[in-house]
Amino acid sequence: MKLRRTRAVARKETLHLLRDPRSLIMGLAIPMLMLFLFGYALNLDIEKVQLAVWDRSDTVASRDFVAHFASSRYFQLVERASSYGEIERAIDSRRAIIALVVPEGFSRTLEGRARADVQAILDGSDANTATLVLAYAEAAARTFSTEIMVQRLHRAGRSPTPPPVDLRPRVWFNTDLVSRYYIFPGLIAVIMMVIAALLTSLTVAREWETGTMEQLIATPLTGGEIVAGKLLPYFMIGIIDLVLCVLVGYFAFGVPFRGNLALLFALSLVFLVGALALGILISILVKSQLLASQFALVTTMLPAFLLSGFMFPIDNMPQVIQIATNVVTARHFVHILRGIYLKDAGMGELAPQVLVLALFGAAVLALAVKKFRKKID
Repeated sequence: MKLRRTRAVARKETLHLLRDPRSLIMGLAIPMLMLFLFGYALNLDIEKVQLAVWDRSDTVASRDFVAHFASSRYFQLVERASSYGEIERAIDSRRAIIALVVPEGFSRTLEGRARADVQAILDGSDANTATLVLAYAEAAARTFSTEIMVQRLHRAGRSPTPPPVDLRPRVWFNTDLVSRYYIFPGLIAVIMMVIAALLTSLTVAREWETGTMEQLIATPLTGGEIVAGKLLPYFMIGIIDLVLCVLVGYFAFGVPFRGNLALLFALSLVFLVGALALGILISILVKSQLLASQFALVTTMLPAFLLSGFMFPIDNMPQVIQIATNVVTARHFVHILRGIYLKDAGMGELAPQVLVLALFGAAVLALAVKKFRKKID
């Protein structure tokens, strides 16, 4: 492989990119659009859950109980109901996710030192949200009950007995449990995977469709020089996209970066080689821009979204699917990005994932060079 000839092919491909605004939009504008859309739209944090209350007791104690929920950052009191029918209509119309029914005699029951049963009605159509909201409600009710018990002990002249077990949680890496900090690095991996493969999936197919492949075949260029020359401009676009993603994440979304920036870019380059080579391999095999772009989207977007661990935990998938995810390079890149972003992980921790990405990139690149034949069928 001669560097001079590879550089000539890269220059030709760069000129084509600069003269074709659609390619530049696809390479630079679409990743930023996806980043902002998903960055703002994907938020797994649940706060200000719409709460409806039917306070059948309407006493100081019951109002204090409701205030415990309404003053929490997790609940927002949106409706005071006066019947089950109103609660049903509030939940059906999605005005409320949870409704509390405080029974009559709530205050008398507490004064009698008996247990007061408060009904919580939840919208279970979204099981994950309902599970989280139920946990919030149980925590709020438990806090209220603890305060009542402490007040009783103080009135009786006794000190509260400490619980047998005192769990003291300490969250590492994402102390505020902000879902965006976890989602954003995975989002970078998904966008880079899709855009890189999509861009290069058009390169060789475009030469066949525009009739310029014959000119390339007539040159003394080898298949490896043509493939490498076509990859280089898109490799640069991939690096620009990565820089923009990191800047947008830090300045626009406030995602903290705790790792080594140089390591992040170095390992991203390994991933980019595989993603770009996959796209050019598709372009070589299909020879049609439309089919190549569709094939690239299907083979990158679906696995990256569903099987990379970006949205759905891999540990919750069936065993067979878990094994299959090992061939999805986005899974390993998501692991690398989250490790560097949140845990300041180094090469020691990330070596297995880097090895998989390097092997994948080398194998796909070698296959693309092998499949590129300088002859007209």
